[in-house]
Amino acid sequence: DPDHASRVLLRVLGIDAPDTVLDVWSLTELVAFSRGVQGGSIVDSISEARENARGAREVTSTEMWECLNTTYNALADRERAARRLGPHEFFTYVEGRAAQFAGLADSTLSRDDGYRFLVLGRSIERVDMTVRLLLSRVGDRASSPAWVTLLRSAGAHDTYLRTYRGVLDASRVVEFMLLDRLFP
Repeated sequence: DPDHASRVLLRVLGIDAPDTVLDVWSLTELVAFSRGVQGGSIVDSISEARENARGAREVTSTEMWECLNTTYNALADRERAARRLGPHEFFTYVEGRAAQFAGLADSTLSRDDGYRFLVLGRSIERVDMTVRLLLSRVGDRASSPAWVTLLRSAGAHDTYLRTYRGVLDASRVVEFMLLDRLFP
């Protein structure tokens, strides 16, 4: 049910769902492209990250700034491509750019308070999203395919399969995500 799945995702992201029926395009519009959405769309988040980096140039590496600025400047083209080719085009671009930014942060920043603040913020965000993802699955059957989706959303599906040898069980998923040191 696309409408139900969309509402679960919006709840996880902390975005108020509209009163209309949701499908993949209306969800993409809300999550990716909308301006001024409570909870922040992807475009808004990248715009805010760029402005924050502009204000913190003395602690932002040149490579990180160039990555953010290039990403920001390409957003309009990527949005047009997504409307022509599908949302996967946009989400793949954003995922790649976010990974590049994280790699640049890890490889170009001094290991000072600014770096530790970045790592702390990233860690808090990951804890928050992990808990929200887990809460979204409360009440699901232990063998529901939604647990696979949850693991994939957290970037942990392959690691889980290696750890538990492919046995999918809700209690193991929760234990893995909250307690296992191998959880990414």
